[in-house]
Amino acid sequence: MNKRTTEHEVIAELRDGMTIGIGGWGSRRKPMSLVREIIRSDLKDLTLVSYGGPDVGLLCATGKVKKVVYGFVSLDSIPLEPHFRKARQTASIEAVELDEGMLQWGLIAAVHRVPFLPTRAGLGSDIEKNNPDFKTVKSPYADGGTFIAMPAIELDVALIHMNRGDERGNGQFLGPDPFFDDLYCLAAKRRFMSVEKIIPTADLIKEGSVHTLRINRTMVDGVIEAPNGAHFTECPPDYNRDEAFQKEYAATAKDPDAWEAFKERYLNVGSEKEYQEAVKNR
Repeated sequence: MNKRTTEHEVIAELRDGMTIGIGGWGSRRKPMSLVREIIRSDLKDLTLVSYGGPDVGLLCATGKVKKVVYGFVSLDSIPLEPHFRKARQTASIEAVELDEGMLQWGLIAAVHRVPFLPTRAGLGSDIEKNNPDFKTVKSPYADGGTFIAMPAIELDVALIHMNRGDERGNGQFLGPDPFFDDLYCLAAKRRFMSVEKIIPTADLIKEGSVHTLRINRTMVDGVIEAPNGAHFTECPPDYNRDEAFQKEYAATAKDPDAWEAFKERYLNVGSEKEYQEAVKNR
């Protein structure tokens, strides 16, 4: 089955108020072409679930977000995502701050269709104070012990980016880390994957070992060929993070005029092709 589609067709399926899981990690291999298509849409009141980076910051800054569920929101070389920080400081979003392992555990619970999974992570921390709806459970076994019952994090849609894919929806990472993209896909009702290049299925094993084929076609409803689609985050070995662009973006959080100029140049364009041209010609 050919599952090729476009950013525009994917985002046309989304609705206001949906819970969107975004793969990648910090400023690494984020599905930024899909994030930019959300920015170009009329969508609003979204809940984002992410090990966050500029995906979260950009969507907060452009008024698309109601709530963020996150383990962190960082640009890696810039420790705290500045547009996300601004959204937190002005209370323009709801925030659910989790231990990194708790976020993973919540996704795994959704994958296995159970309402929660027990974890020691977060016990005795402000996570309990800031999330009063979280409950604790006692072990039914002789060793006893109290655990946080981490609720399942169910997603309406998952968006991920991989290095390679085929038209059937098999996806391949070629960098040093698979992150949790497979969990996002398995926890979601609809799953969309952008890739640097779509290649024949038989060629996937030539690009890397079988262990790099983290995403299989049963996890994906649509695949988008998006060269440089993770820009300005890194997507090794295809390209590194665009540090100069990231610094330009980060600086706009403190300068309203610079933010308006940034939006006009890079975000208020009609298509991903126009964005890539603007980046190339800057």
